[in-house]
Amino acid sequence: MTPSLAHEPSDPLQTPLNILLVPDSFKGALDSAGVAEALAQGIRRAAPATRVVSIPMADGGEGTVDALVAAANGTRHSLRVTGPEHTPVTAHYGILPDAAVIEMAAAAGLPLTNSPNPETTTTYGVGELIAHLLDHPLLVGAGGSATHDLGCGAAAACGVQFFDDADRSFIPTGGTLAKIARIDATQLRRPKQLTVMTDINNLLLGTEGAAAVFAPQKGADAAMVQRLEAGTAHAAEIIARDVGVDVTKLVGGGAAGGFAAGMYAFFGAQLQPGIESVLDAARFDDLAAAADVIITGEGQLDGQSLAGKVPVGVARRTNKPVIAVVGSIGPGAQAVYDHGITAIFGITLGPQDLDAALAHTAENLANTAENLIRTWLAAQATR
Repeated sequence: MTPSLAHEPSDPLQTPLNILLVPDSFKGALDSAGVAEALAQGIRRAAPATRVVSIPMADGGEGTVDALVAAANGTRHSLRVTGPEHTPVTAHYGILPDAAVIEMAAAAGLPLTNSPNPETTTTYGVGELIAHLLDHPLLVGAGGSATHDLGCGAAAACGVQFFDDADRSFIPTGGTLAKIARIDATQLRRPKQLTVMTDINNLLLGTEGAAAVFAPQKGADAAMVQRLEAGTAHAAEIIARDVGVDVTKLVGGGAAGGFAAGMYAFFGAQLQPGIESVLDAARFDDLAAAADVIITGEGQLDGQSLAGKVPVGVARRTNKPVIAVVGSIGPGAQAVYDHGITAIFGITLGPQDLDAALAHTAENLANTAENLIRTWLAAQATR
């Protein structure tokens, strides 16, 4: 009898797979939940029987509250606070089973500004959120900020006083850090535990510091960067003298315009990669153990992805195959292979301008995921 060439029930396209999706957002196009949904659609076109579990991710920036609330079955709340331009905004925060989570971007984020200016913006509203949640261990996502005040605004909202040369109390912003003459932190109200989630390792000062690297993204020109750098150095000296904490050597202290450094100095905060906090809350280790393959991704994967970004943070936590599906592949991306990434797939299938690429992100994600899984299954079938 001639053997049949028809597919048997073991057809690789019908083989049940367990896939764990752990994507970051594709900024300007889709949030992390939307990315996960698009990937799942493509996967199921290739293998309908696949079991897909999604953990929408964030690394401390915009979307961190929603990611942690979803991961830990928490609840979302809001509070009216002072925005970055000193006018009221409504900021969202999350209550989790064992902590509360604040997103700095919700109270001091760049999208909340009409005229971005890191010399005048404030983190005071972030401090109002902290003061509102003093009874909870706090997680604070330090990303997407419009500020460069070393967290002095947030500290002032919680009772720290800053004085100028005339011994007048004031609330410092980036442009007035150089006017700080003394600091009185004796009235500080702080939670028992505060963790700052950040996705960068930059120091506070220098060519890779907060002013030089991040202030231009917030509206600073070259002259303003120099003024901010000088003010930051001065404020760090006063903090060391009056608070007793040297923030100039703190890895990650440059995050969010020095906000991380201020939280460390004033509140005794622990700095932790945001990805680790979300993975812990989502029980990632247990879910990864049950997965055949893990798919992660972000808008652009490059050499900077090694500094706490989602794909590398995911890969470092597991020995399972981890595939990164990304909007674009930038310089230095190959380095991620040494940190657990198995393969990288860009989603743009042909020449596209930026507007077209953003508009078709979901479609491109689904198509790439389908092609990826078909390739994966074909490889498994040949073993």
